[in-house]
Amino acid sequence: MTEFAIYPSLKNEAVIVTGGATGIGASIVEHFAGQGARVAFLDFDDKAGKAHAQKTRATFIHCDLRDVAALKAAVARVEKEQGPTLALVNNAGRDDRHKIEDVTPDYWDERIATNLRHQFFAAQAVIPAMRARKRGSIVNMGSISWLLAEGGMPVYLTSKAAITGLTRALARDVGGDGIRANTVLPGWIMTERQLEKWMTPEGEAELLKEQCLKEKLYPPDIARMVLWLAADDSRLVTAQSFVVDGGWT
Repeated sequence: MTEFAIYPSLKNEAVIVTGGATGIGASIVEHFAGQGARVAFLDFDDKAGKAHAQKTRATFIHCDLRDVAALKAAVARVEKEQGPTLALVNNAGRDDRHKIEDVTPDYWDERIATNLRHQFFAAQAVIPAMRARKRGSIVNMGSISWLLAEGGMPVYLTSKAAITGLTRALARDVGGDGIRANTVLPGWIMTERQLEKWMTPEGEAELLKEQCLKEKLYPPDIARMVLWLAADDSRLVTAQSFVVDGGWT
């Protein structure tokens, strides 16, 4: 059995994860909890959130991340209860398929709010406490989809491409305060949602053909990269993008 790293710098530190009730986010929450961090996660899936909180002993806070006021209130609550945030993981997002001709201004705005806007405002909310400590790590979740020029979800690709720019802008503006910002770009990760909606035998064969490493990726493969970026082990790493896709791109 493979043994993975322990990061002493994460123990007893406060961590916030958005979209932590299911999928990649749930694995990130579990991995931080396993490091002894004080983890809070924000999600609007009450059933899954409560169940995952019980499993991991993390704190679940119901929050619709499209509501910026609610997001800021949730962050303020977490910092009041847990102390200043060491790491923010902006994980939440949805990759629903859509056609160019079906996109309305309302759909555009809602998808951007779901996949991009909350990342900025969550970062804005945690930066003051990070500045006070001269220490902090912001990890934004991107996607390789825009690198591959995938079709069938143009608004999603737009938002995910923009996250790389957001990360670099944050890194420049807050680096002098000892705060780091990086992006993780996952490949096709075998979450329950992906397996139910889009994975087919043909899709799996194509995936393994394109990847250099002939294995499917799972949420823990992303969570372990996030841990490293949050920990002091990566203390001088910022403004970077880390692709975790088995060598697909």
